[in-house]
Amino acid sequence: MRKLILPLLFALPLCAQSAADLEAVVTTELGSFRFEFAPDKAPKHVEEFIKRAREGYYNGSAFFRVVPGGMIQGGDPLLKDPKTPRALWGTGGLNLLKNEFSDMKHATGVVSTVRIPDKANSDGTQFFVCVYQQPQLDGQFSAFGRVTEGLDVADKISRVPADAKTFTEKPVRIVSVTIEKKKVEPFLNATVEELRKTVEMKTTLGTVRIQMEPDWAPEHVRNFLKLVSTGWYDGTPFHRVVKGFVAQGGMPTDRATGPAHPADRWVRLLKGEFRADVKHERGVVSMARGDDPDSGSTSFFLMLGPSPHLDGKYSAFGRIVEGLDVLDAFEMEPLEGESPKRRVEVISARVE
Repeated sequence: MRKLILPLLFALPLCAQSAADLEAVVTTELGSFRFEFAPDKAPKHVEEFIKRAREGYYNGSAFFRVVPGGMIQGGDPLLKDPKTPRALWGTGGLNLLKNEFSDMKHATGVVSTVRIPDKANSDGTQFFVCVYQQPQLDGQFSAFGRVTEGLDVADKISRVPADAKTFTEKPVRIVSVTIEKKKVEPFLNATVEELRKTVEMKTTLGTVRIQMEPDWAPEHVRNFLKLVSTGWYDGTPFHRVVKGFVAQGGMPTDRATGPAHPADRWVRLLKGEFRADVKHERGVVSMARGDDPDSGSTSFFLMLGPSPHLDGKYSAFGRIVEGLDVLDAFEMEPLEGESPKRRVEVISARVE
């Protein structure tokens, strides 16, 4: 009975909501990347990709065409056979789907469908990943997904040796394409009480424990806990220190493991949560922002001294309850301008 039921289940069409809750995991010989689907933009393409991935259609195929730092193309079933003549690369798996052009831009990370040039409704199983934005393709190809993790792997693939026609000297094998439930954003639905956590942050200069204050700025606390719990801050440097004022960090630039991180999908701008009654005193943790009051995202600062001119203008969301001596160490750190002369970083941050 089980053998009869499973094929019937997989044959059922996916509803837009269920497809939106799924992700594809593309495992290659150079690493893996994940992408989410856009069933509201190209429902038939999403349904077809998921169906074929579950059947193992893409396993053993390859990425065979690349533009360095620009694009990678794969999904041709002919590439499963290593003896397929080079002249036939890119000719398989076409003429299967009608176009589903939409307003979805071919931005960095977007996954779209290959078609035969100048032939309408010639889409198929071949797909390409935009390693960098490709606005000239907007409205001409059926975009159906976006990379959420591992764009650096796609970039690595894009830089393998290729000929003048952009075909790889050697195909990059796709080990498997599997369909998994989309990762859930941490703390997304946490109540104010559930946000009352403490974060242990180990830095080059010592360890501090930061008590979250969701009554001050609940969405900033939610954002900070989300990124801490995924390890997003690990290896990020403190790029600015002003004695008696702030020690600022939390930017992905110069992160020890590289600027890309799996939790980048959850980084977004935050609406300011300003309270004049919350004082920016020594030990308070607050969110940095630009000129736009709603432009905070990841960069935070530790208050090294009282700064009442920040009250009601920046979103304070926590306070250091242990390790205030680490702030003394920041103030003694040799600087060049406002930058530490040596690397000072968040070694790790964990929600307790």
